[in-house]
Amino acid sequence: MEIRQADIQTDYEKVWEIFKNVISTGDTYVFDPETPRERLHKHWFADFMDTFVAVDNDEILGTYIIKPNQLDLGNHIANCSYMVNPKHHGRGIGKLLCGHSMNFAKAKGYLGIQFNIVVSTNEAAVKLWQKFGFDIIGTTPKGFRHRDLGFVDTYIMFKELDKE
Repeated sequence: MEIRQADIQTDYEKVWEIFKNVISTGDTYVFDPETPRERLHKHWFADFMDTFVAVDNDEILGTYIIKPNQLDLGNHIANCSYMVNPKHHGRGIGKLLCGHSMNFAKAKGYLGIQFNIVVSTNEAAVKLWQKFGFDIIGTTPKGFRHRDLGFVDTYIMFKELDKE
């Protein structure tokens, strides 16, 4: 398996399939489950972000974006989002994407990575990020409208990169 920079021309449709499947559940991402395909460019391929894909035998298994968490005086902290094709959960793809993103962030000069909204009920993601050294630095009460559970808390998670 390799992780490479995504090519908007050749990877857009395959990334869209992952994106659509992941958001359709309404339980882990803020994107409306009915987000139209045309919005993927804004959410996953915008000019101010870097987009990567995990590929195995020409199949895209997962994807992530990395971008400045804030503009101007806050652009030294990165923000990332990760998605793995649900068919391939349990294969360690999320771990590979996270590891790659931390290395890429360091190479780009980011001092840390912040996740602004991790749904508290997404226990697998919370545990994975904690294994990578991310700390919960804040909680937003009822910060997410979970499709099945209603309002649930969200976490802000952070990892400083220059300590390694």
